Amino acid sequence: MKVKGTIRYSDLEGGHWTLEADGGDRYQLVGSVTGVQDGNKVEVDGKVEKDAMGIGMTGPQLSVKTIKVLA
Repeated sequence: MKVKGTIRYSDLEGGHWTLEADGGDRYQLVGSVTGVQDGNKVEVDGKVEKDAMGIGMTGPQLSVKTIKVLA
């Protein structure tokens, strides 16, 4: 699935990345999140891990296949 939104960094529990999707959903990103900064508009291609739980507890985990910063 592809999701567009704004990337955010949270320093909660050692730090993690989240995606605030344009549709209002929020995902905790897992996997390689390189080349992005807090506040970037991005498109993430990945898979929602429905049975996974993270320490950030900021939403479902989205396993990142690719992430692209949008202009």
